[in-house]
Amino acid sequence: MPQLDFSTFPSQLFWLAVIFVLLYLLMSWVALPRVSAMMVARRTRIESDLDRAARMKAEAEAVMDAYERSLADARAQAHATLKEAMDRFSVVAAERQRKATEALSAETLAAEKRIAEAKAQALAGLRAVAVDLARLATRKLVGVEVDEASAATAVDRVMGGRA
Repeated sequence: MPQLDFSTFPSQLFWLAVIFVLLYLLMSWVALPRVSAMMVARRTRIESDLDRAARMKAEAEAVMDAYERSLADARAQAHATLKEAMDRFSVVAAERQRKATEALSAETLAAEKRIAEAKAQALAGLRAVAVDLARLATRKLVGVEVDEASAATAVDRVMGGRA
């Protein structure tokens, strides 16, 4: 193998050094500046993307805070409106209940008056029936005719003790 021949080593080393220097110069003047420019462009793009993402995050947080504040305000307003409506309805309900109670009381008083009148009429009718019944019973049982005034006095005495 010719590369392992020790007599050709110096010429091989010379050409190795020349080609290495040429490739190094070619890489440092042509390829490395392009790679460096790409890396710088990529770095600036990444930094701008990170800056934009941070701004968008801050905007999103601000929007979220505004949303939460408006939601809290809406809830507070809804609670206030609900409380106001409940207060208004409770006043209306209390007024209706008061009116219903008054009407019921008036109807109860009227019914009690009618019952008292009916009771008085029934007792008056009962007194008349009792007087007639006492006269009839006395005539049938004893065979004596009792006048109406005596029978009424006797009936009043008996009814007065029970009434």
